[in-house]
Amino acid sequence: MRQFGIDDIRNVGILGHGGAGKTSLAEAIFKFAGVSDRFGKVADGTTVTDYDPEEIKRKISINSAIASFEYNDTKINIIDTPGFFDFVGEIVQSVRVIDSAVIVLSGKSGVTVGAEKSWDYCVERNIPKIMFINKMDDEHADFHKVMEQLREKFGKTVVPFQVPIIENYKMLGFVDVISMKAKYFQDGPLREEEIPAQMMPEIEPIREMIIESAVETSEELMERFFEGDTFTVDEIKKAVKAGVREATLVPVLCGSALTNRGLGVLLDSILKYLPAPSDAKSEITKSGDEIVCDKNAPFSALVFKTVADPFVGKLSYFKVCSGEIKADSTVYNSSIKANEKIGKLYFTFGKKQSDTSVITAGDIGAVAKLAGTKTGHTLCAVGSDIEIEGIEFPVANLSLAIVPKAKGDEEKISSGLQKLCDEDLTIKIGNNTETHEMIISGVGEMHLDVIVSKLQSKFGVGVDLKEPKVPYREAIRKKVKVEGKHKKQSGGHGQFGHVWIEFEPGETEELTFEEKIFGGAVPKNYFPAVEKGLQECILHGVLAGYPVVNLKATLVDGSYHPVDSSEMAFKVAASLAYKKGMEEASPMLLEPIGHLEVLVPSEVMGDIIGDINKRRGRVLNMEPYDKKNQKVTAEVPLSEVHKYATDLRSMTQGRGSFTIEFERYEEAPAQIAEKIIESSKKEQ
Repeated sequence: MRQFGIDDIRNVGILGHGGAGKTSLAEAIFKFAGVSDRFGKVADGTTVTDYDPEEIKRKISINSAIASFEYNDTKINIIDTPGFFDFVGEIVQSVRVIDSAVIVLSGKSGVTVGAEKSWDYCVERNIPKIMFINKMDDEHADFHKVMEQLREKFGKTVVPFQVPIIENYKMLGFVDVISMKAKYFQDGPLREEEIPAQMMPEIEPIREMIIESAVETSEELMERFFEGDTFTVDEIKKAVKAGVREATLVPVLCGSALTNRGLGVLLDSILKYLPAPSDAKSEITKSGDEIVCDKNAPFSALVFKTVADPFVGKLSYFKVCSGEIKADSTVYNSSIKANEKIGKLYFTFGKKQSDTSVITAGDIGAVAKLAGTKTGHTLCAVGSDIEIEGIEFPVANLSLAIVPKAKGDEEKISSGLQKLCDEDLTIKIGNNTETHEMIISGVGEMHLDVIVSKLQSKFGVGVDLKEPKVPYREAIRKKVKVEGKHKKQSGGHGQFGHVWIEFEPGETEELTFEEKIFGGAVPKNYFPAVEKGLQECILHGVLAGYPVVNLKATLVDGSYHPVDSSEMAFKVAASLAYKKGMEEASPMLLEPIGHLEVLVPSEVMGDIIGDINKRRGRVLNMEPYDKKNQKVTAEVPLSEVHKYATDLRSMTQGRGSFTIEFERYEEAPAQIAEKIIESSKKEQ
């Protein structure tokens, strides 16, 4: 592929809800632009951007995919993103490098949660956008209904640039509201005619709406507007371009990916209205300096995606923010303070790669086999120390325990998971030393299911997932004084250890050990043995075998034998006293309590609070968070929130989010404690 100047590049993300037809739209664009000789289908697994075996199997987008192609002397880098919330990490990293977005909606289902979230991602980074209402060839599609929803949800900045001409449920053409012409689909170029008379009462207010929104970009145009002046088509287009690039105007286009309708207008609008990298929002370094997107500036690039392939190796996708990068050169990774050797550079079209000798400012490319570089890292010129703001990924809130299907696979599982973690920064793995479980955390059930499938297909290891064990604790309620005596004489050297210990509730989680021995009843050199015996014992409580906390033990009396006493004998004596003391001191089971913060739309507050109560939670506070959401703060037993990520998504249609952190331990209710003790005894 030839090189393009900064002004002739467009970096466009295709965003929207799952099922809106994003991947099909990308396919239709490639076919229309003449860069693909066939229209691939998601159902057949033949699309350019859904090429991962998991995507083909499940018939959904799981990964973001980059496809670079030429159209009308412009290079367009399209990033097709997943629509399912489990793969939000892929969306977040893509949004970080696009300069503009096409948000795809279905003419049937209208404004969905995915469209709302896509809008929010763009607003957060001030990204210009076009809305494309897809599936207009469906008999249940309703353009006007979707437009009403868009205006109601996102305000008057959303303006239709096209109104479809529908006859017998078929989209024959559309009215171009800016040029005020009707345009009909046919083989070859669009056929232009006058607007049907019956549509004029509908079209004129829309054109007025466009002009009103467009003139707000210029004081001169505003003055002319209020003086009742008329505007030429070119003047309107110029003002619209400024409005779209400032994200104060959002054009709505329509068409059908499946029947190849409306794609020429969409592509022309991308070129005409959406910004080149030089006009887009500048990148900022961690020190707050602005990076000028200029070919002649010092080189800097942000790595936004990593693909771990067991055969090809690691492929790092990056956007050049300034300067240029050349093949067979050395660059500096300022995030890890190390040089990286650059081999071949690639432009990608889905899974196809084409070599290039140089990638310049504003463009997107890939490089293989970087040693230490990960997603979110900055590459820059050797001798420079530019570090760009990284990528903030959402927290993984669904955690499950990994159970290997075959013994001895632990190392292969760990290695495979590490490679998948490099690829997807929303995956977290860790080992719980207390429960001896490997824990994997992800965004949702489908996310974790895909990880399990990838472990099998890419790395040849099978695992099952189960709910992780809850780390309960045990403690005592009252003070007791007990005796522990270990006496063993079987000829020769015997064993003798004898202690009296007071056990009572302590003030710290760790064991508090004291001694108040008078008259040398137990020699000082045996005190450490008594404490060590107790330290070993508190790892297992008497109720269900969980560690004991908040325990104070005071050695108050005892006796010894000048020949038969030993450290081991006193350790055993201490353990006998511990067992007896714990049983007599009214033991109780403690459960971990989490501090939960939930952000939810105001209209579902009642459901959320009711659900928290059902989980034995206590709501501490409710307060407005932003225009749409309320923040609920609560304390909930951690045993009740394993699947909260899934349940909250269901209750809020994906609009809710939460964080939970361990707060403290408190006594478990009697009926809960009984079940846990019974279950523990069965396991043992």
